[in-house]
Amino acid sequence: MGIHRLNHAVLYVRDLDRSVAFYRDVLGFRPVPMTPDGFRGAAFLQAPDSTNDHDLGLFEIGAAAGPSPAGRATVGLYHLAWELDTLDELAATAERLAAAGALVGTSDHGTTKSLYGRDPDGLEFEIVWIVPAALLDDAALAARKRIGRLDLDRERQRYGGQTRGGVGISVPA
Repeated sequence: MGIHRLNHAVLYVRDLDRSVAFYRDVLGFRPVPMTPDGFRGAAFLQAPDSTNDHDLGLFEIGAAAGPSPAGRATVGLYHLAWELDTLDELAATAERLAAAGALVGTSDHGTTKSLYGRDPDGLEFEIVWIVPAALLDDAALAARKRIGRLDLDRERQRYGGQTRGGVGISVPA
């Protein structure tokens, strides 16, 4: 079985309109008109520049739904990670997440530069830029064994703000 990428994720949310607004306004997802006729409480969204039919399905379960206990009291999904093309895009996304009160952390994993956010229901996600294969060096590879503080300005100086990430790794060279 040759899996190439994650095609889409489906999340249960308390308030559909609030969640659609968050993913649209903060992360740039756009609604895709594919909800079956007569079906209420669902929305499908596509990420900017995605070639997927949709990247995110949202299903409303109502305001009375409690927070997910996954990772605290039960097994379950911790987070999804979406990849951006450039460090400049990562920096702009960090600003939008911070302005929305949704940025909960950043990390330098050596080969990946990551932001962590939470949606209105507290579901965590990661936004990542991946060092292109041609720019990987011993220092970046060794740093995969630790989690460091992300300094986006330093990384943009090192790799270039417009350098396309993931080339040779997640994007064919």
